[in-house]
Amino acid sequence: MPKSPHLHFLLLLVFNVSAFGANAAAAAATGTLQFKEAPQFYNSPDCPLLTDEDDSNGESSIFCSDQAIHVAITLDSAYIRGSMAVILSVLQHSSCPQNIAFHFVASVYPFDDSSVSRLISTSIRSALDCPLNYARSYLANLLPLCVSRVVYLDSDLVLVDDIAKLAATPLGDDSVLAAPQYCNANFTSYFTTTFWSNPSFSLTFANRKPCYFNTGVMAIDLDRWRKGDYTTKIEEWMEVQKRMRIYNLGSLPPFLLVFAGNIVPVDHRWNQHGLGGDNFRGLCRDLHPGPVSLLHWSGKGKPWARLDANRPCPLDALWAPYDLLQTPFALDS
Repeated sequence: MPKSPHLHFLLLLVFNVSAFGANAAAAAATGTLQFKEAPQFYNSPDCPLLTDEDDSNGESSIFCSDQAIHVAITLDSAYIRGSMAVILSVLQHSSCPQNIAFHFVASVYPFDDSSVSRLISTSIRSALDCPLNYARSYLANLLPLCVSRVVYLDSDLVLVDDIAKLAATPLGDDSVLAAPQYCNANFTSYFTTTFWSNPSFSLTFANRKPCYFNTGVMAIDLDRWRKGDYTTKIEEWMEVQKRMRIYNLGSLPPFLLVFAGNIVPVDHRWNQHGLGGDNFRGLCRDLHPGPVSLLHWSGKGKPWARLDANRPCPLDALWAPYDLLQTPFALDS
């Protein structure tokens, strides 16, 4: 498979939880932000042992093991605080935290984003136009070939359940990804009249039942992605968007065009999304009915910003316990 030209992302790998537990600030390379030390996390007795007889520290086996849970997260200065909260929530609720391999994708400084930027069209919210928002489309190229499956997580969420349950979602014989989908959403609203008035475009969904799904939480079979060259398929739609503006949002619509109607649906408990409000006003939202395994502050409002401004939404209190930012007035316990 030819390499994508969009490899101006730096891939950082953490193979166990020791670096996070010992020094979160160093692990995240956060610059001026200082984070509190997180506790150390250990596997329960019944967790599989992933060590390799030829590798004294076991990192190589975790790095490529199918028994390990591979999690991909993006890191940037605007969302680093959220990323730390994601990691802590994953580890805190995992039965086998030492078997989790975190793959961090960060923009390189100085960052030559010209190859990505040429494909990015302006959207309804400027934050959606960040090149790192498109990193999820390139995970199959960025992550080593030995990683066959990954859970991608946005940086504005926390888990309150064991990520192993999400990672173990069966993908059947040929599905590439699994995610919670919402078939009661107005799917047509994600595309412009230019798209729907063009017969060749609107026929994209002719032989499938498309439903909205949020790309902030996905379990992806990277082997199937690579075999189907889905990065190229997404890029082709982005090229169309640059010429004709067939949608208004950022990195979501190309995913819908390629995958909607062909994903494995996951229980809605794994993406209680929209807690950041809508893309314009950031209004407070309530939880959807039903159980909760993951809370996602997608939308304009982010819990750390609202907490800092002393204008939190009620559900922001559920994010606060995972905040590791070291404030000047924090007391050591």
